[in-house]
Amino acid sequence: MNVDVPAGKDPIAYVWGEMVPGIGPAAADFSLAVYAHTTLALREFEAARLRIAQINGCLFCLDWRTERDGHKVEEGFADAVARWRTTDALDGRARLAAEYAERYALDHHGLDEEFWERMTAHYSQAEIVELTMSLGSWLAFGRLNRVLGLDALCVLPGHG
Repeated sequence: MNVDVPAGKDPIAYVWGEMVPGIGPAAADFSLAVYAHTTLALREFEAARLRIAQINGCLFCLDWRTERDGHKVEEGFADAVARWRTTDALDGRARLAAEYAERYALDHHGLDEEFWERMTAHYSQAEIVELTMSLGSWLAFGRLNRVLGLDALCVLPGHG
């Protein structure tokens, strides 16, 4: 880990809550709001989230699967997301969500008119804004956890 955490303190709670009390809790609230208030379908939400996790390399984010009403994406979905260009496992919206995530994280200046034409053909403006805010959350906080070494401390039990 790349920050000092006092003995007996939970590293996640300490870093996100105690170290920067004016920022950390607000960041955590934003991160949680992305999951609690999304209107996006599970597969497109997870396609975008997983593509950011793959780019960030956040161990916890790679291990996590969002659950809604007792449903999660199928086994192997993360592999399909990594192959978003060529897989048949993603529909148009999920493929576009994975593409947007990758381009948002790696080439946001390259989001050209052709891309936006495809995006607006599949997503409403409100959905685009929601997806963009979600991508920002995942990119920032997944990288924060990875860079500080917190991601290795919050890997799901049994998946270390």
